[in-house]
Amino acid sequence: MNLTRRQVLKYGTFASASATLLGTRGLLAPQAHAATTMTGVTYLPPSYKALTYGSSRFVEMLKENGGDALSVDFYDSGQLLKADEQLPALRSRSIDFMFHTFSYITRSVPILGITGLPGVVGELYRHPERLKLGSPLMNLINEELAKENLYLLTSGGGILEPEYIWSTAASPIRRLEEVRGKKVRIVSFEATKALETYDIGATRIPSSETYMALQRGTVDAGVFNISTIIGRSLQEQLKYCYRLPMTGFSVAPFMLRDTWEGLDDETRSVLEQAINWYDENFIKHCNDDIYANEYWPQVQEAGVEIIEPSAEEVETFNASVKDVWNHWKGEVGQDVGERAIALALGQA
Repeated sequence: MNLTRRQVLKYGTFASASATLLGTRGLLAPQAHAATTMTGVTYLPPSYKALTYGSSRFVEMLKENGGDALSVDFYDSGQLLKADEQLPALRSRSIDFMFHTFSYITRSVPILGITGLPGVVGELYRHPERLKLGSPLMNLINEELAKENLYLLTSGGGILEPEYIWSTAASPIRRLEEVRGKKVRIVSFEATKALETYDIGATRIPSSETYMALQRGTVDAGVFNISTIIGRSLQEQLKYCYRLPMTGFSVAPFMLRDTWEGLDDETRSVLEQAINWYDENFIKHCNDDIYANEYWPQVQEAGVEIIEPSAEEVETFNASVKDVWNHWKGEVGQDVGERAIALALGQA
């Protein structure tokens, strides 16, 4: 009999009683021949069609190909763990794998900040191959993650379209200088640091609460990926999108490094099939299909005005973020930081 972690907790008392009646050998013997059971999580709900496209298919493939080697219990929508609980749960081995947004965990896992550095994200977005499986940058990221016993299975084959500055009709941001003094919802630490010089009031509000925050004027604007806009219907409360690339991220599967290395060949092979599919399809499908053909047309139909920054504004912003780069290099180490930036920019 295979039990999920929830069932173990629920029936723990019963199991103890059974062990007393049947003996430890009788209770545990059947599990010796069971498939490896893995528990995985994501906090994202299905309303995030693009962001959950990859994780849904990934888990389906594990179930389809698992056979006698692997079975999976998967919980989405924060049913098992909230966003901020996932990484601690992985580290404590309460779960076996997680899908997480990079920008949520760069403070705990600084090397992932390379995917969100202002002034770098535009290049990574235009050159997804720099984050493909086996690329020098992916290898460097995993070398650093290994020091914390973490393993990034795949980035999804790149990063998602960058996050831009979206604002309400009451507090328009149509050029860089207009962000000054605004109350801005931001998740990414890197974007927060980049806008510090503009005296913004940065606040980290869960995406589930952002619609009401915009409606009530609690915040004037937000740094959002278009998945958050559509996933939370924020286009109903927004009037302007200033398309200056601020930061970026992917949603990707993580495991503990020693868990991955301890897998038997058959189980690892099942996972590798899903990993390879995710690397080839997730980012490409989101950026080139869902965003381009579904999400941006919905934003335009809602009457959101899309403003492209001038070349001068892009240059001014990129010149102002070197302090953010230096701060990040201080967290990951000067040599590692310089190598990662060079690889991300195609200079190495």
